[in-house]
Amino acid sequence: MTFEGQYLTYAEYQALGGSAIGNMPFNLLEFEARRLIDIKTFNRLVDGENIPQEVKLCDYQLINSIKSYYDTINGINNEGNKASESTDGYSVSYITKTQVKDIIETNKEEYNNIIDKYLMFVIYNNEHLLYRGLW
Repeated sequence: MTFEGQYLTYAEYQALGGSAIGNMPFNLLEFEARRLIDIKTFNRLVDGENIPQEVKLCDYQLINSIKSYYDTINGINNEGNKASESTDGYSVSYITKTQVKDIIETNKEEYNNIIDKYLMFVIYNNEHLLYRGLW
């Protein structure tokens, strides 16, 4: 499967210091990060040419954040939802649905904060990327 229209290539990802993932996981994470950017920018970057540096850095940060989120969720699933375990008096506590929901909400907020931080005042094709009709 080929991935076209990437805002950040794997070579650029590596040049920025990214090394924790291989090429194909990168492509999947980059696609997901790109979709988050497209949603917030109302597809203003559709032509995919001359991608601003701020967008590339935003994509890089989102990729790392999304990977961290998946690592957390996979860790929870692999541990059988254990939050903690004590061997002295042998007690086990499990992660609740509320805690999982909090993790999801925290990550959504983090993604939005990353996008806002990097793209708030970026102008692309004579238009603010995050413009929503109110200034």
